[in-house]
Amino acid sequence: MQNIAEFRIIGRIGKVDVKDKVAFLDIASNYGRKVGDDWEDDTHWNRVTLFGKHIARAAKMGKGDLVHVTGRVRQSRYEQNGETVYGVDLIAARIGVIVKNGKPADRDDDEGED
Repeated sequence: MQNIAEFRIIGRIGKVDVKDKVAFLDIASNYGRKVGDDWEDDTHWNRVTLFGKHIARAAKMGKGDLVHVTGRVRQSRYEQNGETVYGVDLIAARIGVIVKNGKPADRDDDEGED
């Protein structure tokens, strides 16, 4: 049996950072949080890493686009100045644009795994 660690994010893009062989999307998702008697938005930011054909797609995305991303979770660990540094990478396997420029995106805009 295969063991898995996966994620699902539906949120709005805050920043797109496209490099030569990798792209990063900063995606904001909002959760309700009760403060006193009122409910407020509690924004959580996630940085998603994209490889392969997803890099070209990321270059066409922009701030404010609503996206649905699924993928795998990869943990990392390395030594720096005698200290162990831990990290978590969110690697996209599928990404779909739900709303682009304030309008619903084409259904054909979703691409599968590499």
